[in-house]
Amino acid sequence: MNALLKKESEEVSSLFELISTQSTAYLSELHERQTTQSQVPLLRTKLDQSGVGTLGALTQFNERFESLMVGSSGPRYWGFVTGGTTPAAIAGDWLSTVYDQNPQGLQGQGDVSANVEIEAVQLLLDLFHLPPDFFGGFVTGATMSNFTCLAVARQWVGKQLGIDIAKQGVAKGIKVVTATPHSSSIKSLALLGIGSSNVVKINIEVGNREAIDVVALEHYLQKNPTEPVILISSAGTVNTVDFDDFKAIAKLKEKYSFWWHIDAAFGGFAACSSHHQHLVEGWEHADSITIDCHKWFNVPYESAVFFVKQKHSLLQVETFQNSNAPYLGNPLENFNYLNFLPENSRRLKALSVWFSLIAYGQEGIRSIVDDNINHAVQFGKGIERSLDFELLAPVRLNTVCFTLRKETNPDEVTVFLKTLNATGKVFMTPTLYKDRKGIRAAFVNWRTTTDDVNLVLGLMNEVINQLRNGH
Repeated sequence: MNALLKKESEEVSSLFELISTQSTAYLSELHERQTTQSQVPLLRTKLDQSGVGTLGALTQFNERFESLMVGSSGPRYWGFVTGGTTPAAIAGDWLSTVYDQNPQGLQGQGDVSANVEIEAVQLLLDLFHLPPDFFGGFVTGATMSNFTCLAVARQWVGKQLGIDIAKQGVAKGIKVVTATPHSSSIKSLALLGIGSSNVVKINIEVGNREAIDVVALEHYLQKNPTEPVILISSAGTVNTVDFDDFKAIAKLKEKYSFWWHIDAAFGGFAACSSHHQHLVEGWEHADSITIDCHKWFNVPYESAVFFVKQKHSLLQVETFQNSNAPYLGNPLENFNYLNFLPENSRRLKALSVWFSLIAYGQEGIRSIVDDNINHAVQFGKGIERSLDFELLAPVRLNTVCFTLRKETNPDEVTVFLKTLNATGKVFMTPTLYKDRKGIRAAFVNWRTTTDDVNLVLGLMNEVINQLRNGH
């Protein structure tokens, strides 16, 4: 054994104590951590012949990188849809690294950590009030969840056309209909060889909406009765968290044959809310659903889940099976996750979710969701009261889409946002909504408080006044 590794294996307790102390200090000061960083470190290109050990590596990290780490898991990081990390989630994620399992089979051949994943999936289905006829598994993020679901959808389309796409390759004539898809869905279609030219945009509802026009959708289905179609619908659009009418789409599914996929990366958590569960009524009739746990569930990155109806299990195995690996057994006889999702090797991502589910239960998760919705409403009301800002769309759930009021030059929005983010006290992202430059503030962090919202509203007033006064 390498002498340095042998020495560290005997000192692992003290090394982990140092890491634990530093981690605790970071979390305790997270509310003060800068939300943006402009400095760029000088990067090394040569590796030393002899290492400096874990303590030496920690010292170098602290000297070169630690101060540049932004508070992306903090209470005022409102850019994208980035949750924080609860204590239970951190515990689960840490242990998933320590135990270093590759969750695959359930029968005790090798590790049995897939049982933890199966239990976490079942508990999530209960949390979201979804029926047990969905099968699920964990992947790295919403993109890979969408990819997994749409890959099975592609196989379904092929079967309608008499083609085994997994064996014979991508068929022509695959049509995907959608209204306001997330970019990850379009990226997944590109990766699957379907191509963006096969995406048919259906009109959105009239008014300040991003939801699909169900009448227009049915008109398309009526005009193309023999065409196998994949529908991508939204449970929470990026800009305004708009929801398609799932009950109406479920009725269409009784009349027409199509694969129904719902991108519910963060909007699916409306199912956990005290007053917004109606937004997802009917989603249980979908063929597949994407949920991204490292968003509103507040677990570390690389923890998303896919749900696919169990009646499509054969299609899923056909899509992902390791058919030329006899050492893995018959994929139709012995359950193994590597025959149901893209990766063969992966860490036990489900453990951080399992810890959170067990630690906080339905009530704890509901309180995170409801608190964030209340913060979004509070922030939206602050925008409405302002003489300098205006909402671009109603506050439907946890995201506020707004812009400068009566701006004479759209570039002022960009300047304002850059100046605001440069304070390091809050981070939001730019957007474009109905051809107007805007700003998005997404509330998904369990640490956010009403004081944070008030602080940011006050800061926005300071920044806009400074800019207009030429400072």
